[in-house]
Amino acid sequence: MGRRKVMVIGLDCAEPSLAFDKYAGVMPNLRRLMKKGCWGLLRSTIPPITVPAWTTMVSGADPGELGIYGFRDRTGYGSYELDFATARTVRVPRLWDVLGDAGLRSTVLFVPQTYPPPAELRGSMVTCFLTPGADSDYARPVELKQTLESSFGPYIVDVPDFRTDDKPRLLESIYAMSRQHFAMARFLLDKDDWDFFMMVEMGCDRFHHGFWRHIAADHPRHVPGNRFADAGREYYAYLDRELGTLAEFADADTTVLVVSDPGARTMKGGICLNEWLLRHGYLALEELPDRPTPLHRLKIDWSRTKAWGEGGYYGRVFLNVRGREPQGIIPPEQLDTECEALKAMLEAIPDEHGRPIGTVAHRPRDLYPVARGTPPDLIVLFGNLDWRSIGSVGTGAIHAVGNDTGPDDANHSWDGILVASGAQVSAIGRIDGAEVRDIARTVLGLFELAPPETMGGTGILSGVRRVREQGA
Repeated sequence: MGRRKVMVIGLDCAEPSLAFDKYAGVMPNLRRLMKKGCWGLLRSTIPPITVPAWTTMVSGADPGELGIYGFRDRTGYGSYELDFATARTVRVPRLWDVLGDAGLRSTVLFVPQTYPPPAELRGSMVTCFLTPGADSDYARPVELKQTLESSFGPYIVDVPDFRTDDKPRLLESIYAMSRQHFAMARFLLDKDDWDFFMMVEMGCDRFHHGFWRHIAADHPRHVPGNRFADAGREYYAYLDRELGTLAEFADADTTVLVVSDPGARTMKGGICLNEWLLRHGYLALEELPDRPTPLHRLKIDWSRTKAWGEGGYYGRVFLNVRGREPQGIIPPEQLDTECEALKAMLEAIPDEHGRPIGTVAHRPRDLYPVARGTPPDLIVLFGNLDWRSIGSVGTGAIHAVGNDTGPDDANHSWDGILVASGAQVSAIGRIDGAEVRDIARTVLGLFELAPPETMGGTGILSGVRRVREQGA
């Protein structure tokens, strides 16, 4: 066997029911990889969101070990403020760190939570959609930025204003971003002397949030035969063509992994978390707004507030504990009692017709062996992800049709996709039980490198997975 290489192609939010079933007929390159290797579902983290899930994937550390529970986390118990989770908040080694220490070179493109880039890297990097803009210091080595801009123009960091009703403009922007990113990937696959290559394309996520009701028949606002009904099939077919161009850089000694995290599902509506907390006496404001207003823009009366929450694809609830928070009022010895009572009440919230929706609320200590950083006291999955969390107050109702931050049709689902193919992968067809935190160990195993002692997960290709069916 020659020089071992590993190529990981990430498609953020690519949905298994589409890639493996509904749109399988327009994805011959993906199916070719499936037939030559193994494939299945890739279970996400709790919570199943881009940050921290991709960092879990490349580190083997779960959200509790990372101390990262979403795009924004509290800066500490001494403050009520939240700050964005960046590369600076990642305090565990990631794949390119471990590989670099072993003398191997990595090309890392657009992987979430890589901005700002490291001062030193054995290889190349272009940072992710959390990069502030094209003028930022987004590349390593530093001179790579000018090289890429001279060939591909200013870096398209993300789709601007992807929560919009201007769907033609949105679709055009998604394609423009994806085309540039894949072109950059081909350029660096050809230019770099890489052992490990990884890219993550965000276009699929932006497409689902913008167009899910147009392609999903189970969406409450789906209109059969709408003008974008075929847009999903066309975009997945496009992604497959791009996948084929990248796979051409994989020689006989290269293992290719195609992964996504998380998947996508219909969002039935939203639960206005802070509105609910306000009505039930947990949250107190100095003045009530006369229109929907984000909580951070309002003055909270902390002397009468027992709990407050954050919106997003899942809900986070924080309790105002005496001696822990700056103006806490809940006695520390009552924290468990208060938390369990609030958990039961949140799980009992029905839909607008009084029917149960199946909400599940978790305490971080029950999810993770360790919960570093400043975790929420409750992680709330409304409708077990059928509903999102609405953080605004002044909505006039507990239930919302859409999203308070702009039009959004989809929530995240529990499972992404996993396809593995190459010289070190047996053609065993469908496999079960893979999780995102298994990917880091799997990659190191392909290089026959021992993982750090702190790295969780299991090597997916070690033969311990139960095969559910043969063939693809």
